[in-house]
Amino acid sequence: MNHFDPKFDLTFERIVEVPKELIWKAWTTPEHLMPWFCPLPWKTIRCEIDLCPGGRFRTVMQSPEGKEFPGDGCYLEVIQNEKLTWTNALLPGFRPAPPQAGGSVDFHFTATIQLATHGTGTHYTATVIHGNEADRDTHDRMGFQEGWGKALDQLVEYAKKM
Repeated sequence: MNHFDPKFDLTFERIVEVPKELIWKAWTTPEHLMPWFCPLPWKTIRCEIDLCPGGRFRTVMQSPEGKEFPGDGCYLEVIQNEKLTWTNALLPGFRPAPPQAGGSVDFHFTATIQLATHGTGTHYTATVIHGNEADRDTHDRMGFQEGWGKALDQLVEYAKKM
């Protein structure tokens, strides 16, 4: 159960004209996640998914200059076509993660994607919870709304071709 707190958390909602099953597939299959996962001109160059609670969710993003930014974590909740929750505070097997210095972000967070049928499309909600206001503010300044919005736009365009 998520308890959204605007002091610590960020959220993003949108209605998209893609069925939730395609969005799920794009979020949970490496070859379908890599084309859209980070806002262009950034790229996701590697992805590993073990889709079960405690399973690995790892991506490596690459900046336009070629610098790599790994992100490693594990899934907490997997409800097919409805809800996907993961965190970078834990590694596979729920092992506590070290600080994220040098990764795609240098703070811990837990993210949830929720999908609900809306007509022929999907009500898409992304929520990212943080341990403190400073991490939330850092994530917001990094462009949470714009970045996650652009990635969702890319996902929708990609899913329409699947």
